[in-house]
Amino acid sequence: MRNHTPQAPIDAGRLRAVIEALVFAAEEPLTVADLHDLFPDVEAGLLTEALDSLTRNYDSEERGLQIQQVAGGYRIITRSEFGEWVRALFRSRNRRRLSAAALETLAIVAYRQPITTPEIQTLRGTDPGGVLQNLLEKKLLRVVGRKKVVGRPVLYGTTRDFLSHFGLNSLEDLPSLEEFGDMASALKAGSPGAPSAGLPFETAAEGGGNGTTGNDGNEDRADDGEIESGDDCDDS
Repeated sequence: MRNHTPQAPIDAGRLRAVIEALVFAAEEPLTVADLHDLFPDVEAGLLTEALDSLTRNYDSEERGLQIQQVAGGYRIITRSEFGEWVRALFRSRNRRRLSAAALETLAIVAYRQPITTPEIQTLRGTDPGGVLQNLLEKKLLRVVGRKKVVGRPVLYGTTRDFLSHFGLNSLEDLPSLEEFGDMASALKAGSPGAPSAGLPFETAAEGGGNGTTGNDGNEDRADDGEIESGDDCDDS
């Protein structure tokens, strides 16, 4: 297998710059072993020294980013003290990208999951099929199984991406239903036409986490009917 890594000699300053670019671009934490594959002629100790030097440089300046050592590798992340600003940016952008119907459907699923399409339709008063498909494609919802009733309808639940999308650590960070008046009454009673205004995701979790979660946002809250595993279900 041909090695396509540039082979020209590299000085310490340029090595640090290249490593910085690699740490930034890597999807997973970049390890010394990864770097050694790219720089077979550079000793592992020099690669580690370059990484440590970069880390110190980030720590010694007033910067919004830092190099973090995790899982045996290195990655560039935003500093935790600026997390509130980063979350505010993404909440603002994410709200603009989702329609009122999508936010309403997300609210219903979040508070009543696992839930079927007919149950969502009863609450919303309209066919949610297109909205559900869009939310599945955005990975904000997922199929968690099928309800063991006639027709075996698909059950939907929220995902980790749903939590990070709205700056939540877990579903426990959702505001209580009592805070949302008419919408709460509709969700509790199972009545149609729950209003789309004032949805909890507009203001939820002002002090939420940074998108990493301890659960996957799919607590089972069905009140009746058994659930069949979603492993063999289509995302529809």
